[in-house]
Amino acid sequence: MEMIRQLDLSDYIRRALAEDVGQGDLTTAATVSPGQLGRAIIKVKEPRMIVAGAFLIEQVFAMTGAEPNMLTLTDEGCELKAGDVLADVEGRLAGLLVGERTALNFVQLLSGIATATRVYVEAIAGTRAKIIDTRKTHPGLRVLEKYAVRAGGGHNHRLGLDSGVLIKENHVAAAGGITPAIKRARQLAPHTIRIECECETLAQVDEAVRAGADAILLDNMTLAQVREARAKVGEKIILEVSGGITRDTVRALAETGVDLISVGALTHSVKAVDISMRIDQT
Repeated sequence: MEMIRQLDLSDYIRRALAEDVGQGDLTTAATVSPGQLGRAIIKVKEPRMIVAGAFLIEQVFAMTGAEPNMLTLTDEGCELKAGDVLADVEGRLAGLLVGERTALNFVQLLSGIATATRVYVEAIAGTRAKIIDTRKTHPGLRVLEKYAVRAGGGHNHRLGLDSGVLIKENHVAAAGGITPAIKRARQLAPHTIRIECECETLAQVDEAVRAGADAILLDNMTLAQVREARAKVGEKIILEVSGGITRDTVRALAETGVDLISVGALTHSVKAVDISMRIDQT
């Protein structure tokens, strides 16, 4: 997870601040004296929260001129509960107030993803399966959202179209079948990249195996079909399942012996967690 800190995330923050601040924070300008100092405490309001993106708080406040001094900052991936302090920061009050909503928005969204991911990861504990994300992310936020999945204990699928080959139904239609699609992909892709093919029927699974797929994605198959597919492909081919997976159904899928369970809901329909910031005037 530390790799995220090596990236230059200033553009993400700059765009978010520009969207919120516009030409300036009129309210803060009217109520805060120039140079006034303050202390902000950010607390959790959820029964359970897995922290992701807290490190962005300091970066946001630095860009709003708060000159932040982080007295407390919870580590990424930690579990907190209602009333716990997520961050305690001193700095220039105007900068703290200007950056408040942007900082909280980042943490609420990313921690929401991490918290949801942790629930799925815990649900399949003890099986061979891994919970992975998809490309169903909010436009422009993919790097951060996929990071949040890892903070929650999950794993990442492709970051983008250039980081792997996944032949889906439309590619199969365009190529004229699974076999020619895999053959063309094998000719194009370097030897370091696996060829994965989506299958909607067991007959397609058989064809994909014969064509030399390295991994197979089972789309919306029943538990019985998934078990049969596992028996067909053996242990050398990576088996992934997707489609309508919920916290109530994920355990049964994991127990079929699949390797990967992709859950688009981790990012495309996640609920942001509730946190708040208050200025300490004591």
